[in-house]
Amino acid sequence: MAPRPRKPRNVSCQAAFTGDTVYKPPGKPPKELEVIIVEGDEIEALHLCDGVGMTQDEAGESMGVSRGTVQRLLSAARKKVATALSAEAALVIKSGYDLPKEENG
Repeated sequence: MAPRPRKPRNVSCQAAFTGDTVYKPPGKPPKELEVIIVEGDEIEALHLCDGVGMTQDEAGESMGVSRGTVQRLLSAARKKVATALSAEAALVIKSGYDLPKEENG
């Protein structure tokens, strides 16, 4: 049985569009670092809830997903960021979203 198709998400956080972005501890060569990947939708959930201050319900509405999905994305993003900071690992924000098309009024 094939997995359920992934529901498209509305993502507006600039980090999800600019190509893969890497944050690493200073003074450490990249090849010596563990790499932790944060997906674009995870960073969007983190941005909306922790950066903008939206509730999970509001973030879900903005992203076009359920509150439960936002909760899962937020939990994953927080864990990855905390692990990268405490383990001095490289944090890679994966892009994978096209820039939103301008609406012609």
